[in-house]
Amino acid sequence: MKRCGESTYTLINHYNISSGTIDRIRKGQGITTAKLDDFCQIFHCRVEDLITYVEPADGEPHSPYSEKSPK
Repeated sequence: MKRCGESTYTLINHYNISSGTIDRIRKGQGITTAKLDDFCQIFHCRVEDLITYVEPADGEPHSPYSEKSPK
């Protein structure tokens, strides 16, 4: 953010990013792809400049979306 000259204040007040979204990012929680798109437009970058996929280590819980539930 600082490299692009933006602050939390400008994200909230100029770009209408909610403080809840900022809080989710700070806590390492998920945000929507729409918000990722917003950040890419604000920072003039690509999504891979913002996020990195990290595979879960052995023993860590996997996403509930990666396993099919029985029908």
